[in-house]
Amino acid sequence: MTRIGPRIRIKARPNRAFQIRVAGLGFRNGHVLVHRAVEEPFWTFPGGGGEVGETSEDTLRREMREELGVEVRVGRLLWIVENFFRYGGRDWHELGFYYVMELPETVPFHESEIVHRAVDGGSEVEFKWVRATEAALTELDIPPYFIAGEIERLPETPRHLVWNDMDVGSP
Repeated sequence: MTRIGPRIRIKARPNRAFQIRVAGLGFRNGHVLVHRAVEEPFWTFPGGGGEVGETSEDTLRREMREELGVEVRVGRLLWIVENFFRYGGRDWHELGFYYVMELPETVPFHESEIVHRAVDGGSEVEFKWVRATEAALTELDIPPYFIAGEIERLPETPRHLVWNDMDVGSP
């Protein structure tokens, strides 16, 4: 067990990891923005890991400044997800916050091409727009997988989910 200060404890085990991730769903012309590290086969919604002392909304704003070079407006919280998945030979427990975000018009739009590339934490990341439909997100294989089924009917109030991508074949 690792102690961080007098009250916070993180139980560490080999081949297991915990993280807090914040992501934004930005929409334009019936499409949603996605990104991936170029060495990965799967896409995700833009965002990143939370830092100590940072609110989830501040995390999303910081990540979009770092990756896209823009200021975003963080909208309503859609989902709080306890996500379990296997990646890189480890079992992950991720606490995820998913927001609607408004992107400035300076973020380029194209229906099929990569619209932005950046380096984030030593990895090259690329961004593209995909149709905001269940069929398009299912075909692109975007975890967490429940979002594909809800993309056309976003919740009006935040939903809490416990989701296990290991049950549906995560990368």
